[in-house]
Formats: sequence, C-alpha cells, structure tokens
Amino acid sequence: MSAVSERRQIPDRLGTSTTRLFASWEALLFMVAVLIFIANAFASPYFLNAWNLSDATFNFTEKAMVAFAMALLIISGEIDLSVAAIIALASTAMGAAAQAGIGTPGLVLIGIGIGLGCGLINGILVAGLRLPSIVVTIGTMSLFRGIAYIVLGDQAYGGYPPSFAYFGQGYVFWVISFEFFLFGVLAVIFAVVLHATNFGRRIYAIGNNEFAARFSGIHVERIKFTLFLLTGLMAGIASVCLTSRLGSTRPSIAQGWELEIVTMVVLGGVSILGGSGTIGGVVIAAFVMGLVTFGLGLLNVPGIVMSIFIGLLLITTITLPIIIRRLGRRKPA
Repeated sequence: MSAVSERRQIPDRLGTSTTRLFASWEALLFMVAVLIFIANAFASPYFLNAWNLSDATFNFTEKAMVAFAMALLIISGEIDLSVAAIIALASTAMGAAAQAGIGTPGLVLIGIGIGLGCGLINGILVAGLRLPSIVVTIGTMSLFRGIAYIVLGDQAYGGYPPSFAYFGQGYVFWVISFEFFLFGVLAVIFAVVLHATNFGRRIYAIGNNEFAARFSGIHVERIKFTLFLLTGLMAGIASVCLTSRLGSTRPSIAQGWELEIVTMVVLGGVSILGGSGTIGGVVIAAFVMGLVTFGLGLLNVPGIVMSIFIGLLLITTITLPIIIRRLGRRKPA
C-alpha cells in the first residue's frame, strides 16, 4: 500500500517557494533590468545622475499607465490597438478647449472624458455586438487618429494654461515627478484589482476558458465592457500627462505607441493568448524598456534603431515561450 502511495505522489517540480521565485519570468526580467542598468552606467558617465534618472522615467510612465489596463484586457483574451489614437484624439480635444479659454480642471475632465468615450465605443462594438476586438480596434484606431488629423491638419495647438504643465512637468518631491508618482499609485491599484479581488479572478477565468466562465455564472460581456472602458480611461489620463509634458498638441502625438504598449505587456509575461500574467511583470518590463531607450538615447542612437529594437523585442517575447513549449513536448517521457 505504501508503494502505491509513493508511486502516486506527484512532487513539486519547481521545489521550494524560493526556487519558484527565481524560476519565474518576473525574476528573470528583474535580473535583465539590473544588467541593463549596470551596462548603462558603464556606457555613459551621465546615466547615474539623479536628475537624468528622473528624466528616464518619462520614457515609460505614460505608456505604462495604459499598459496596466491593456494587461487586464489581454489576460481576458481581448486587445485594444486604438489606445495611441485615443491619446491623440483626447489631446486634440484638450487643445481645442484650451484655445477656447477653458482652464486646467476643464481640460483634465475633457481629456479623461474623451478617453472614456472612445473606450465606450470599443466596448459596445466588442462586448455588446461580439465583434473581434483586433478588427474593431484597428478600425477605431484609424477613426480616432483620422479625426485628429481632420481637426488639426499640419498645425498644432498650444497656449495651455501654466498650471496645466504640472501633470507632465511637475515634481512631487525632489526628483520624483508627478508622472512617476502616479505610475506607482496606479501600479498598486491595478495589482490589487487583478490579484486580490473577485473581479481579477474572473478576468483570469475568462481568459483561460470563456465558455466555461459563462457556465460558471460570470458576466463575460459586462467584464469585457468594463475593461474597454478602463483602457480608454487610462489612455485619457496618459493623454493629459503627455500633452502637459509636451505643452502642445499635434495629430501625430503618440504615433506608434500601441506597438510599444503591447510589447511592454507581453514582455512583462502576459500571455498574448490570455489567461495568465501579472502586474508586477508589466512594471518590471516598463523599467526595462525605459532603461533601454534612455540608454540608447544617451549614446545618440537614432530613433529608427529603437523602433527596430522594439519590433524585435515583441517578436522574441511572443515566439520564445512557444518555441520552449514545443521543445519541451519533444523530450522523452
């Protein structure tokens, strides 16, 4: 009887909790971030300056704000490729409002409101009409960006109130910018929502098996609609910060950000197929991408090279887990 019980015992393949920690994707990504930080410190004598490090955070904070919401959306099995266009449309609306003499509180409400409105449209089309999210958001990406180009053309909006600059240029304490502080607060909020609430567990359930989630009594469409609203909201907040930091609005603002945001999410360990991922991984991925782009900038590397790097990074992070999984299946039992 003891022999049977021994044969049926399934050992923990990853060993202790400490072993599991160091075997996780987040731990590997953290070590990569440390190595990049050390490499940047040796590559440029200006990197370790406190104010330069503070400036480095502007390379990822606005994108990471949207990436938090995008992570939840991708875990649920959906995606939103219109986030950069939402930022552009919200910025255009704020610029037009600033020309009309509206003050800072009104501008912030307009930016967030436009983001919510765009998220509402995506949510109705995907969750309400059950259309494929990738097709819908490619369409709304062209729609929202096209409206911004129609309104602005080749011109730019400026003349924002001086107090509006605080959101993108102000500092809470010493080198801690308002954007970085907001990034930290949002990271905690999204981590709690995803990992410590029933809402977060339902997101995982939908991403793992939507059909089974429906039979479990989960309101799939309602949750997906909420996630699209949340993504639009975060795009609106990012638009407020970005427009405030730049001090002007052009229709090309945030061009290509959808690729970088998705890369940030996937690099953070969120499965592009849905059902798995953590906010902690997205936070570390944001630092990795920010450190890489800032380090390349200090070395005067052209922007097109950075775009090539982002593209290669996205392809690698998507294909590497699949290759490892297939190689594992070929091993003899």
